[in-house]
Amino acid sequence: MKKIIVAALMLCANLPAWAAESTDAQIKQGEYLARAGDCVACHTAKGGKPFAGGLGMETPIGTVYSTNITPDASGIGGYSFDDFDRAVRHGIGKSGSSLYPAMPFPSYARVSPADMQALYAYFMKGVEPVEQPNKETDIPWPLSMRWPLSIWRELFAPKVETHQAPVGADPVVSRGAYLVEGLGHCGACHTPRAITMQEKALSASESPLFLSGSAPLEGWIAKNLRGDHKDGLGSWSEDDLVLFLQTGRSDRGAVFGGMSDVVEHSMQYMTEADLRAIARYLKSLPPTDPDDKPHQYDKQVADALWRGDDSKPGASVYIDNCAACHRTDGQGYARVFPALAGNPVLQTVDATSLINIVLKGGSLPATHAAPSTFTMPDFAWRLSDEQIAAVVTFIRTSWGNQGAAVTASDVKSLRVDGLRQTTGNDLGLTSSK
Repeated sequence: MKKIIVAALMLCANLPAWAAESTDAQIKQGEYLARAGDCVACHTAKGGKPFAGGLGMETPIGTVYSTNITPDASGIGGYSFDDFDRAVRHGIGKSGSSLYPAMPFPSYARVSPADMQALYAYFMKGVEPVEQPNKETDIPWPLSMRWPLSIWRELFAPKVETHQAPVGADPVVSRGAYLVEGLGHCGACHTPRAITMQEKALSASESPLFLSGSAPLEGWIAKNLRGDHKDGLGSWSEDDLVLFLQTGRSDRGAVFGGMSDVVEHSMQYMTEADLRAIARYLKSLPPTDPDDKPHQYDKQVADALWRGDDSKPGASVYIDNCAACHRTDGQGYARVFPALAGNPVLQTVDATSLINIVLKGGSLPATHAAPSTFTMPDFAWRLSDEQIAAVVTFIRTSWGNQGAAVTASDVKSLRVDGLRQTTGNDLGLTSSK
């Protein structure tokens, strides 16, 4: 009997750490971390099963499809913890080939070993296996060759290292930095990229470009998350940010585009302590423009509209289509229809997001804390390119806003791009009506 006990103890000692220590609490923690990383958003195709992959992601060289990360043989069922860790934090697949950086492994390199163990436990024991083979990319040869990715990874992906908070740092800010720079991989969308497609900074300590906003991504601008008043978060309070991340709406704005999925699938499930940590960290980031000034409301347009004066270009289009929800004073209705006056989304250099919102419309996602859904209709069917250009310019230059004018050709290019994405064809349409 003694020999049997000794043999059993030796067997347990040789088990992988995750197997020996995997508990319900660890699996639950892994589920929370997977929510924080919003893994389901990329690894679930529209109408597909959770984590089974197959979602197409456009890149400058073609479409990459997310992989099956369920514990099925067609997914990661055969992955050891080391295989899982190499893929997530190092960007190296089980076969030894480099992953496309559509997988944000440069950010995940900062995830702690303990959190990696919890994630592995969750994906192996808390996720339903789904048999679904991975799809090949739609990238043409020779761009589809994987070996150049190993060079990219060596040049631009950081070495795996545990996040270290600066001595004496606010622990709440440090927790926020860990979430934003690591699992949250916020920089993957909100940081500009170089011509070689790497993020120009992976943390606030590297460059003021970190989280300073990006070029259009799938038709939307990932906005500046730094302290700029004009196009960043300078006018937002910590409480504004917590509410926004939790519900997708606040007194300052409403979620749209890809960020809607982040709120719906990830942020609403996070603890208020973690959301506050993220908010406090973001509020610690200085503006990119040291001369940036707070928005100063200008009531001239509001007064003119109140008097029935719609002579300013775009004003009549605004009155007919926008004012009922966003009001003639541009103040909107808090947490329902966002204010336009002073809204940083409307004052970015690139007006892509605003034009696309007018063309495509959008809906606020229903969340646990804010179950109501409010929808802005699309106006592509109703307004011409010239009318949309006029009303977008009106919004960007009224109530003290300082955005630049847009043209009908700007609108036309986005309208045609949207039709092409919807139909898969270059329809060659003109959009004036």
